[in-house]
Order: sequence, then C-alpha cells, then structure tokens
Amino acid sequence: MALVSVSGLKVHFPVYSGWWRRETDSVKAVDDVSFDVEEGRTLGLVGESGSGKSTVARALLKLIKHTAGEVRYRDQEILSLPEGQFRPLRKDLQMVFQDPFGSLNPRMTIEQIIGEPLGIHFKDMSRRDRADAAAALLERVGLAAESLDRYPHEFSGGQRQRIGIARALAVRPKFLICDEPVSALDVSVQAQILNLLKDIQDEFQLTSLFIAHDLAVVRHMSDEIIVMYRGKIVEHGQADAVCENPQHDYTRKLLSAVPRLD
Repeated sequence: MALVSVSGLKVHFPVYSGWWRRETDSVKAVDDVSFDVEEGRTLGLVGESGSGKSTVARALLKLIKHTAGEVRYRDQEILSLPEGQFRPLRKDLQMVFQDPFGSLNPRMTIEQIIGEPLGIHFKDMSRRDRADAAAALLERVGLAAESLDRYPHEFSGGQRQRIGIARALAVRPKFLICDEPVSALDVSVQAQILNLLKDIQDEFQLTSLFIAHDLAVVRHMSDEIIVMYRGKIVEHGQADAVCENPQHDYTRKLLSAVPRLD
C-alpha cells in the first residue's frame, strides 16, 4: 500500500528577459513525474546535479510551489491544501537536508533546535519533557546528552547532520525524506551517517525517500530506485534489478561512474 503517491508532478521555473523583465520561457526542473512510495519501504531517487531530485523533494513538502500534478499522503491530496490545513501534517512528513551547516539555526542551542518542532506540534508537552526528549534523541543519534546547551558551530559536519536527523525524528514522522544527506560530509564520516539512517529506518519503521547522486549509495539504502534525468524519470525498478541490469543508457552511465576495486 502506498503511503505517498505522486502523480504528474511538474515544477517549472519562469525565465525573465528584456527591459520589462517579462516571462519569456521556463525551466522544466521537474516534468511529469509519477511514483508511489510503499509504506515501510525506501525509494531511492538518483541522478546527477540538476536532474530535478531535490526539486521533487521540496515540492512534496510544499517548500516550493508546484506547477501541476498531485501528491497524496494516506490518499489525501496535500498540495492543494491551504497552509492552515497542511500544517498538522508537517509532523508526519519530515526532511533531513543536504547542508548540515546551513540547515541549523546558529543562534539556537541544540536543545532549542530539537525542541522547537516538539513545541509546535505537541503544545501540551512541558519544557522539561521537551528537554528530556531532546536528550534521548541526541543520544540515539550518537551524541552526548550533555551537548544540549551547545551551539551548531561547536560541532563537526557529521555531528551537525546527526543533530538534523534528531530534529527530524523528534515529531515521530511517518515519512522521511533524506536529501543528499552525506554529500556535504567527509568521506570518512559518510558511512557512519548512512548506517545510522539505515538503523533508524528499521527501528522506527519509517517510509523513506532517499536522494543521492551516487548509485551505489542509493542501492545500499533503498528497496526500489528511480533514475531521473533532466526532470524526467528514465528508469524505475527494484534496486538490485536497476543496478545489475540497467535498461537506460543514462543509468549505465551512472553505474560506470561508481568506483570499483580491481
């Protein structure tokens, strides 16, 4: 059963030119994309930079405006909902962002960062309970609870991404989007974050959309894989089938870029 269904999604960005800055063209960042994310499974979305992957993710969560199409969550169309009706659903639909440096407010402590969504979505929760929940989440992602009163600049990139994961988990989401969660990190810590995400997916029985440009990483994390090229889906199938028997030339190109040990 599909938890999230995307149908005919389009995101076109206008191009302006001339003295009066009139709209003369558009960039079709996402052009008629459709897919389902089955409950309890992870769908991988792979493609090179500019293929439309992150635009899909942001459109799903209404972080950018879509041009056409539908997104259904538990069979409820969500893109057409006014913000007031969509806001209660935001706790079910969370994202781990690509940039662990820009996605955390530098003026907030870690306790405030993790506790903020709890205060928004669980208004009856006391400050003490929010602090206890933040401490437990911090420890779950491999950081000491004593770090709650520190600020983001005091942490490494990998540690900041762990904090971002804790923040996303705070509101007990049903659907988690991981948008290139390791691409900004040192190679030495990428595997640690990927393994953490894999464990969390299993432990919390999350339904996930995992986005990356590295097909080997996506295969490791996903049950199914979608390959995007220039805003369109060019291949979709079970992870092993896509990687072992690719049908599209672009998928073969992505596979050829995966480092191999001779």
